[in-house]
Amino acid sequence: MSWPKQLGKENRGSRPRCVLLTAGGTEEVAGRLTGLVWLDDAWIGSSDRWMPRGRPQQMEDGSWDAAPADEAELDKPTDLLPYPVSERLKEWWLAKSENSPRTPGVDIASTCTIGGKRGLLLIEAKAHWNELNRSSSGKRLRGTACRDAIENHENIGQAIQQAAAGLQAATGGTWNISRDSHYQLSNRFAWSWKLASLGIPVVLLYLGFLYATDIAKGGNLFFSQNHWERILRAHCEGVIDNTCWEQRLDVDGVTLLPLIRAYDQPFQPCES
Repeated sequence: MSWPKQLGKENRGSRPRCVLLTAGGTEEVAGRLTGLVWLDDAWIGSSDRWMPRGRPQQMEDGSWDAAPADEAELDKPTDLLPYPVSERLKEWWLAKSENSPRTPGVDIASTCTIGGKRGLLLIEAKAHWNELNRSSSGKRLRGTACRDAIENHENIGQAIQQAAAGLQAATGGTWNISRDSHYQLSNRFAWSWKLASLGIPVVLLYLGFLYATDIAKGGNLFFSQNHWERILRAHCEGVIDNTCWEQRLDVDGVTLLPLIRAYDQPFQPCES
């Protein structure tokens, strides 16, 4: 069995490419991520920490260790954030945290330096139009949801509204991020804003993987930086202030920098 199979249903498209992007020696990966950001005053070094940490590894007995490919959940204890910051994020997002309810995962997260300060790089990756289109829906609440789930649902809506007000103050434009529509886009910007409000500079990078022929054909692919940027901006229209891209937003004196980048990461589904 090849390593992509260890990713379950997400063994094609953006997920395995994110895993490959973070695979290799620390200097190699740090250089790769820094090249993606492509700014003079933002970089990732070999001593930084990132998730995922590369491909699943096959053990001597034939079993697999999939932990290196795990996505980051920023409210969980990791090397990415100080523990008090992770706790503040959890308290802000969830009304009830018993039984470890899931919070939004991050395709790639890495510590970094932004303007001379320790910060966080967050990457949201897409490999074809369908991955982007699926993120247009709102967050669902099952009819059989328990009281804790209902309270969390309400709290998440309020947290995103708070972030929308903060982002509007930072740009002067209109923000319609919401729990009930474009939830993934909304929570990515909401969490980035909250991190900045807690004193953590953030680069939020929307990454389009090019030529992902393993999962989509023809017009469903992204072919260039300009092509990906046009598609993403259309997806974001009316939800975020589209003038925010490539701009350093000031959140209580802390930088939040949204970027759009494209990258050609080769991937063969059958590779071992």
